[in-house]
Amino acid sequence: MNSIIKNRRLQIGLVLVVSAFTLQSCFVAKDYERPQLEETQNLFRTDQLPTDSLSMADVSWKELFTDPYLIGYIEEGLQNNIDIRIAIQQMLAAEAYVKQGKAGYLPTLGANASLTHQELSKNSQFGSFFNGAIDQYAVTADLSWEADIWGKIRSNKRAFEADYLQSVAAHQAVKTRLIADIASTYYQLLSLDAQLEITNKSIAVRDSSVYTIQALKDAGNVTQVAVDQNIAQYNNARALQVDLEAAIFRTENTLSILLAKAPQHYERSVLEDQDLDTELKLGVPSLLLRNRPDVIAAEYNLVQAFELTNVARSNFYPSLTLTANGGFQSLEFDQLFNTNSLFATIVGGLTQPIFNQRKIRTQKEVADAQQEQALLGFKRSLLVAGNEVSNALYTYNAETEKFEYRELEVEALRNAESNSSELLKNGYANYLDLLTARQSALSAELNVIDSKLQQLLSIVDLYEALGGGWK
Repeated sequence: MNSIIKNRRLQIGLVLVVSAFTLQSCFVAKDYERPQLEETQNLFRTDQLPTDSLSMADVSWKELFTDPYLIGYIEEGLQNNIDIRIAIQQMLAAEAYVKQGKAGYLPTLGANASLTHQELSKNSQFGSFFNGAIDQYAVTADLSWEADIWGKIRSNKRAFEADYLQSVAAHQAVKTRLIADIASTYYQLLSLDAQLEITNKSIAVRDSSVYTIQALKDAGNVTQVAVDQNIAQYNNARALQVDLEAAIFRTENTLSILLAKAPQHYERSVLEDQDLDTELKLGVPSLLLRNRPDVIAAEYNLVQAFELTNVARSNFYPSLTLTANGGFQSLEFDQLFNTNSLFATIVGGLTQPIFNQRKIRTQKEVADAQQEQALLGFKRSLLVAGNEVSNALYTYNAETEKFEYRELEVEALRNAESNSSELLKNGYANYLDLLTARQSALSAELNVIDSKLQQLLSIVDLYEALGGGWK
């Protein structure tokens, strides 16, 4: 008889185990799979460079930038920048939630110590047996544990992990943007320095020409109009000098913010020494999925939304919980920890939601909508990344070509200025020709500097667009 009972129990146990695994295989939370993204095709809109498995983003920023001053400022910014430090704190907060998610498989346990004093009515059921009052002492513990039948706890844990990885990617994105911002600001300072140097030289030339034109006027070769125009050009250059000095002051303050320092002057080299001699390799568009921190963050946001959808789906199914409480209870304090004061209760329950004011269905519909939003955000991040790569590369090629024309323009205008000066001295030209040539030459030289700056900035933009700098 005992063997029959044991076999019956074993059969029931096997049926329960098989049923549990069958239900789990039917309703377990789904695993995330990266969606098929047509957006990764032809993202760069260029056939000017071959695309291969290599990418400029794999180059360390210490190899890309060779200026020792710039390298020092970038290192300082990565240590002190406020946005970097905020991102680190966000990572720490997300890491705390990851630890909470891992603890989801564990039971909850709480302890309680209490003293209950109860005054009884003499006419009540218990008041007739007791003398007016009861004191009860208790030391108890409560335990609760939920079985992860449908993968709800696992999905919650994965959602927390995705949120943490998203914060890590966000930190990497801040690093990439910071490196690009420091480099761009530094190159802008060098450009302003170069423009100021040319302007100062132009001021010196125009200052000395004031006396020359006055001598020509005294000799009757030019009129007062020529003198006035020369003075006007001189003052125009002085005004430009003031604008450039103000721009340098503001740009140094911008660099101070990036480095989290008080406004100050910064040592630096010169623009003509800057040469980002790196091979422009784009890599295949799909590399943006692992190189661009903002794209990585967007995908982890999608993963988190996907796992929260799993959680919302699991709420439709019953939850299996095991609760227990026990401890010591006694009417006398000195008998509290006596073995006769021990008690325990164990309850296993299966809870199936039936009618809950549509809260569960609403949670599921909201989770589905948020997952779709995350997917669209992921696709948009890819499109933005491809657009930035395409723009930066086109700008670099355009500025490189334009730089050659600008240099030829400067050469021609400097020759025109020199020839006009000689012709004027010999009475074959008027002073207006010389002023026009001189003003055009100054503008052309400033344009050359701007083209050089745009070349440098476009490489920095391309490096950032490909996801370089954080590795």
